[in-house]
Amino acid sequence: MADSNTSEFTNPSTFILLGIPGLEWAHVWISIPFCAMYVITILGNITILFMVKTEPRLHEPMYYFLCMLAVTDLLLSTSTLPTILSNFWFNSREIEFSACLTQLYFVHCFSAIESGILVAMGLDRYVAICRPLRHSTILNNPLVAKIGLTMVLRGVVLVLPFPILASQWPYCRTNVISYTHCEHMDVVNLACTDIHVSRNYGLFVLFCGDTLDMFLISVSYILILRAVFKLPTKDARLKTFGTCTSHLCVILAFYTPNLFSSLTTRFGLNIPLHIYVLISNIYLLVPPMINPIIYGVRTKQIRARLLRLVTLKGT
Repeated sequence: MADSNTSEFTNPSTFILLGIPGLEWAHVWISIPFCAMYVITILGNITILFMVKTEPRLHEPMYYFLCMLAVTDLLLSTSTLPTILSNFWFNSREIEFSACLTQLYFVHCFSAIESGILVAMGLDRYVAICRPLRHSTILNNPLVAKIGLTMVLRGVVLVLPFPILASQWPYCRTNVISYTHCEHMDVVNLACTDIHVSRNYGLFVLFCGDTLDMFLISVSYILILRAVFKLPTKDARLKTFGTCTSHLCVILAFYTPNLFSSLTTRFGLNIPLHIYVLISNIYLLVPPMINPIIYGVRTKQIRARLLRLVTLKGT
C-alpha cells in the first residue's frame, strides 16, 4: 500500500480515499451524523413520493417536479454515502479505478439533473403566479414529462466527457485522493500531464449547468416579483410570494455549497483541507435531507396529507 504512493504507474488499478485528512481520529464520530442524514434522506424522500402517488390532489406539476427532485436526491446520496461510511466504519479506503470514474460521473450527473429540476420548479412558480388562469393548460402532464426528460438527458450528456477524459490521462504521481469520494477535479488533478482540456470542460459544465440555471431562476423570480408588486394589497403580495419560499430555501441549500466546492477546487482558495472536505460534503448530504423537510413544513397540501396518514395509523 505504501509503495502505491511513490511508484510510477500510468493506469492505476485503485485509488485510495483518505476521507477527511487531519480528522481520521474522528471518522467514527463524524459517521454518526452522516448516517443519520442518510436515513432521514431516505425516509423523507420516500414519504414525499408516497404521498404524491396516493393523494390525487397532489397530482399537479409542482408535485411532479418535487417527485423528480426526491428521486434525484435519493440517487445523489446513494452514489456517495455507502463509500463514505465504508471508509469511516471499516477503514475501506480502496476504490477501483473504473468504480471511481463511475462514481464521479454519477455525482456530477445527478447534481446537474437536480439543478435542472430546480429551474423547472422555478418555471412552475412563474406560470402559477404570472399566468394563474392558464397554469394547467401550459404545464400539462405531457409538457411536465418532456421537461423532466430534457433535464435528465442534459445531465447525462453534459457530464459524460468527465470520466471519458479522466480515463485518458496518465497517473504517475500518486493514487491517493484526499477526499471522501471521487469527484472530477480531485481525480484529474492527480494526472501527470496537462489537464487543461478537463479543467476547461469542467468550467464549461459549471457555466452550462449551475451558472446558467441560476440565471434562468433569477429571471423567473424577477418576473414573479414584478407580478407580485402589482397586487393591490400587502397581504395578497405576501401570500402569493409565500408560495415560493420553499423553492427559494431549496435553491440556497443546493447552490451555495455546490458553488463553493466547484470554485475552491478549481482556483485553490487558501482553506484548510479538512474544512474544505467537510463543506464540500454538505451539498451532497444536506440538500437531499432538508428538501423533503422544507416542502413538508412549508406546503399546506403535503402537511395535510401527512397529518391524515399519521391520524389513520394512530387509530
